[in-house]
Amino acid sequence: MANFQLFQVKLSWTVFLALAHLTYLLIGATVFQVLEREAESNNRNHFQLEKLHFLANYTCLDGQALETFVQVILDAWEKGVNPSGNSTNPSNWDFSSSFFFAGTVVTTIGYGNLSPSTVSGQVFCVFYALCGIPLNLAFLKQLGKCLTIHLGHLERGVVSAVPHKTAVEALAVTVFFITGSLLFLVIPPMLFSYVESWTFGEGFYFAFITLSTIGFGDYVVGADPGKEYIALYRSLAGIWIIFALAWLALIFNVGTRIMAHVVLLTHPGFNKREEEEEDVSSTKLEDASKI
Repeated sequence: MANFQLFQVKLSWTVFLALAHLTYLLIGATVFQVLEREAESNNRNHFQLEKLHFLANYTCLDGQALETFVQVILDAWEKGVNPSGNSTNPSNWDFSSSFFFAGTVVTTIGYGNLSPSTVSGQVFCVFYALCGIPLNLAFLKQLGKCLTIHLGHLERGVVSAVPHKTAVEALAVTVFFITGSLLFLVIPPMLFSYVESWTFGEGFYFAFITLSTIGFGDYVVGADPGKEYIALYRSLAGIWIIFALAWLALIFNVGTRIMAHVVLLTHPGFNKREEEEEDVSSTKLEDASKI
């Protein structure tokens, strides 16, 4: 009977999460469509008008020639070559930029503004990602453990002064969240805004899209050919990504724990029954291995 009740709780929680996930996607699709579709249509019409004006001013060109040139520009952009500027533009494959690209590979961010164009580079990228992604995950996991240990030290230090454990845990998590937010989500966007001439909102948007590993590629640091960047700028940005990802992963883990506590509050016996079921399963496996 207890096992059946545990199965019902698991099934209901799974169904709830599935419905919540689907609903969230539907809401997001609706909101994005409302916010972006009209702007896209306006931009498309503006681009078509600009092409018509260009053809009107330069009568030596016809429509087909212009379309061919536009395709050349698109091909150059897809291969990581910025169409603006000239051949003296900084290389996308100097060491600093290559280091930044390697970081986006192992962290699975993949902005999409730059990718290997040679067959040998593509083959190496595949094997580099196969080995680098697990290594990065292991490093982030270990870094997260270190951060958790420091968080535990912070909690114990405050508990020794204030004997209210629950309040202290909440306070420690809050301090950890605020400190990390300043170090990884407030100060870096300010620096990016200054160097890249973005607004703070654009810098914050870039930071969050990067650290959530979404990586649209609409904003990328160190990609403006008209700016002079210090040699280590992109490398430092890559290091920021690694450590900020560990912090953000820990924050997401805290959020997951909060959701688990919600389940325990609504179904007090859920955790105990689940542990009992795991103990029974492990005992059966041990017996089977002995046989």
